[in-house]
Amino acid sequence: MAITKVTSEEQYKQLIGDSKVSVVLFSADWAEQCKQISDVMNELAKQTEYKTLQFLDVPAEDLSELSMRHQIDSVPTVLFLRAGKAVDRIDGVDVGTLTQKAKKYAGTPIPSSASGDGGATNLEERLKALISRSKVMIFMKGDRNTPRCGFSKQLIAIVNDTGVEYDTFDILTDEAVRQGLKTLSNWPTYPQVYVNGELIGGLDIIKELLEGGELKETLSP
Repeated sequence: MAITKVTSEEQYKQLIGDSKVSVVLFSADWAEQCKQISDVMNELAKQTEYKTLQFLDVPAEDLSELSMRHQIDSVPTVLFLRAGKAVDRIDGVDVGTLTQKAKKYAGTPIPSSASGDGGATNLEERLKALISRSKVMIFMKGDRNTPRCGFSKQLIAIVNDTGVEYDTFDILTDEAVRQGLKTLSNWPTYPQVYVNGELIGGLDIIKELLEGGELKETLSP
């Protein structure tokens, strides 16, 4: 499954009348942050743990009456609807909250380190060890010398320009790490950048820090 583009109010009404909880992104093509949320929702839509949800993308300006009805005054805004009625919302970009709320409405238990599952505990310990392997750690598709997706390539180019030392991990080589880190960090897309063991974010966050002149300071442990 993937996110469904809504093209008319009639289609929207039919879709949200479904028994599934709807996760609805109100977006605009000119707003770059909407692309980040759309990418995250597409990633969630592919995962079986979210199969009880349906993900929709509504062009806020094209369907302005619909936007007004839901009191959408900025993009991106994400609504959670059950039987056509809004039960939750997220204004702006907040990937962690989006993932948590999606888990909640999908009925997926949020993993806890207190779980008695030894395998899960061992994976979590391994992930934390990987995150701490370098003061600046990047989890990506490919490695620093051969990035294997456009987002990873852009991020490496930006970080290289700062001159900061960092290490990388190729998530394509280890499915357990690839899936486990999404859950641990509540950040379902890659690349992911960590500094001193703390998640900073993905490509869009790195770009924002660069534009704000804060990137080198943030990456310098």
